[in-house]
Amino acid sequence: MNANMQTKVSEVAALREQFAKATATVVLDYTGVDVEMVTALRVEFRKAGVGYLVAKNTLVKQALKGTALENNKELYAFLKGPSGLAFSYEDPSAAAKVIKAFRKAEEKNEKLKIKCGVLETAVMNGAAVEATLATMPGKNEIRSMLLATLLAPAQSLVRVLAAPAQNLAYVLSAQETKLNK
Repeated sequence: MNANMQTKVSEVAALREQFAKATATVVLDYTGVDVEMVTALRVEFRKAGVGYLVAKNTLVKQALKGTALENNKELYAFLKGPSGLAFSYEDPSAAAKVIKAFRKAEEKNEKLKIKCGVLETAVMNGAAVEATLATMPGKNEIRSMLLATLLAPAQSLVRVLAAPAQNLAYVLSAQETKLNK
């Protein structure tokens, strides 16, 4: 096996590993995007814990062999032209949120296009990724909502138990004010 073939085999193995670890993947079209912009995007991805790499579409298809996405016509339809892959590992919406914020930050960033997104085995087009996946609450947001829901009954109970004592204090205060007049 020549060196070029060994490189491709290792790239396919790395891609397969990325797809296996990822909870969601966003496929990007980076046509017209300069190096400075890609570097800034990579920095934002790193901050959010998102993996990003550029791969040939044929190698992506090879990496998907033996997975639930093998021969997925809907996904394969988006694997044309230059493709960048953003992998979200813990928070499925992390990559989509970073991309949406990056595209909004500056007008020139609009050149970066979302081809599609893959959530588990579901494939969605670029508009759906930006409208749905990018607006989903993240893992920490969901945790805080759950915590607030769990604490609400306890907080209500404390308010109900404290109400009679508070009302008694108001009555005594009003009586004191009335007597001092």
